Amino acid sequence: MGRTIAIANQKGGVGKTTTAINLSACLAEAGQHVLLIDFDPQGNATSGVGLIKDYLDMTAFELLVEGDTSIQDYITKEIQPNLDVLPSDVDLAGAEFELRDVLQKEMLLKKKLELVKDQYDYILIDCPPALGMLTIMALTAADTVLVPIQCEFYALEGMSQMMKTIEMVQAKLNPYLVMEGVVFTMYDARTNLSADVVDNVKRTLSGRIYKTIIQRNIKLAEAPSHGLPITLYDSRSSGAENYRMLAAEVISRGGF
Repeated sequence: MGRTIAIANQKGGVGKTTTAINLSACLAEAGQHVLLIDFDPQGNATSGVGLIKDYLDMTAFELLVEGDTSIQDYITKEIQPNLDVLPSDVDLAGAEFELRDVLQKEMLLKKKLELVKDQYDYILIDCPPALGMLTIMALTAADTVLVPIQCEFYALEGMSQMMKTIEMVQAKLNPYLVMEGVVFTMYDARTNLSADVVDNVKRTLSGRIYKTIIQRNIKLAEAPSHGLPITLYDSRSSGAENYRMLAAEVISRGGF
């Protein structure tokens, strides 16, 4: 049975979607069968792998609100070898309203994934930059949580709330949820600030830090506009190598 990882941080602009896209692509490149779930109404993971949101009518929103439908019908197969995608668009922003009267709606995604979880080695969920219902659904469905943190002054801002949310989900909805770890993004070796942030977070969250650090790289910023993960946009870039290293580290953790 596959390992489901929610990639979450309520702060925007920390490299969450970049990590979801490129970690998925690198796991797939390494021979793992991967499902990437875009659970963010912005749909950036969807467009970042080359799908055109305006032409989609089978998205995460329809999956949640259309009752007894199979998740298989909503998955776009083989975006690249070994990588499937469940896309999203702005309609997903209306899910909380549409599901307001549904009992145990927090369990909806988990129940849908039970039908396909054994078909994948990894399922990665790109969560929205907020701690609302969609993120709660994702955490309820996940085995672990991976938190990208940007190497900036306010890196730890909101981490305490993220940890409280994880603890709440563990207590009420998903007792088996594990903190996968933190990955540093947008690291700039030219500045003392990046090194200081890394040291500070390591002291605060000892034992929960991935060794791989994602360096600031222009190719990573360019790739989404071309609808490609970094491994296909510029396979030799430092960004591609960083995410390959992260994928190897995720695989090496095995049963987390």
